[in-house]
Amino acid sequence: MLLDERKARILAAVVEDFISTGEPVGSRTIARKYGLGVSPATIRNEMADLEEMGYLEQPHTSAGRIPSELGYRYYVDHLMEPQEPTEEEKELIRAHIKRKAKELATVIQRTGQILAELTHCATLATVPRGSDVFRHLQLLPFGRGRALVLVVLNSGEVVHQFISVPPSVTAYDLETISEVLNAKLRGVSVADIKATLLQELRRELVRYRRFLDTVLELLREATETKGDRIFRGGLPQILFQPEFHNVERLRTLLGLLEQEDYLCNLLSPQGSSSEGVCIRIGSEVNRTGNFAFSLVSVRYRLPYDLEGVLAVLGPTRMPYARIVGLLSWVADNLNKELKRIFG
Repeated sequence: MLLDERKARILAAVVEDFISTGEPVGSRTIARKYGLGVSPATIRNEMADLEEMGYLEQPHTSAGRIPSELGYRYYVDHLMEPQEPTEEEKELIRAHIKRKAKELATVIQRTGQILAELTHCATLATVPRGSDVFRHLQLLPFGRGRALVLVVLNSGEVVHQFISVPPSVTAYDLETISEVLNAKLRGVSVADIKATLLQELRRELVRYRRFLDTVLELLREATETKGDRIFRGGLPQILFQPEFHNVERLRTLLGLLEQEDYLCNLLSPQGSSSEGVCIRIGSEVNRTGNFAFSLVSVRYRLPYDLEGVLAVLGPTRMPYARIVGLLSWVADNLNKELKRIFG
């Protein structure tokens, strides 16, 4: 149900004033600061109605009101106008994004870092596994009938696993296979390993076909079975928020940040808005805890139809209009830079 114009303006004023000050908002404050053209008594009655409708709450120790989860939701869905970053912020973001980097993970980590500094919130970012690029592969003899497979990705991650080796395969054979695989796979992204490339490898190494299939299957499993990598940042910055001076609230937040599977689901591109920015508030982020948080996320795009997510995590009393505008602008510019770097 949509609110009438006066209730909507009063709700917007309460939300924006509480975001700005962190203090419960009274009717006199609304009348004095927001020029609604009605008396404090009228505003007080409207605020009482908004409280009864579930959009506002009254803390026990205060005569003022604060937004409820429903109030924040109505505000971001119907009343908020995103704010574009300032020119100074834009220059700062551009400088971080455009700093020379050959690895996607480095670009994304830098972007998360500047978002944390600008918002004083925690930041989360996912890097899709399919964007990994092979840097080096080595097959090393490791005792009779065994070899160690080492795979180094452009992110710096090292994948290793022992495999069985047929008696006929020598240390020289392992070196030969390593050289061919490196020549064919170095600089190739996981997402771009097509069937034609695998067939080419099998033809070139036909002598070792059965053993090669074992190695290729290992490569596939090592890069495809894991979820997206998650980068976390901004924990020092979030301590600026008064909500996190509460030790229990901070402990709850840190606990959420340690739940890898939960974060992967929360940040999955499929769970984010297909267009623009997605905003999750309160119980949409933390269903079981006593403390409410909000998460604002946006997709960024890569070659090979891959996507990742950038997100800002903070208290429900976050400046939504500013953060939404900031994330939208960052995503647009990040997409352009990633296309330039990675094609």
